[in-house]
Amino acid sequence: MKAKSKAQQKAAGAALAAKRGDAKVGDLQGASKDMYDSMSEAELEEMASTPREDLPESKD
Repeated sequence: MKAKSKAQQKAAGAALAAKRGDAKVGDLQGASKDMYDSMSEAELEEMASTPREDLPESKD
């Protein structure tokens, strides 16, 4: 699944960092915490790797 906004891509990156042990799970908030709980590392990696140039800032 590709990210639909820059905010979603950023949240996926934060959740992915926590899954890999590079960031603390306790530091996650909001969407990134939900993503950490509900998505696999592979799903997070795919979403976080979405090219940013054509994405809107946020999904309205």
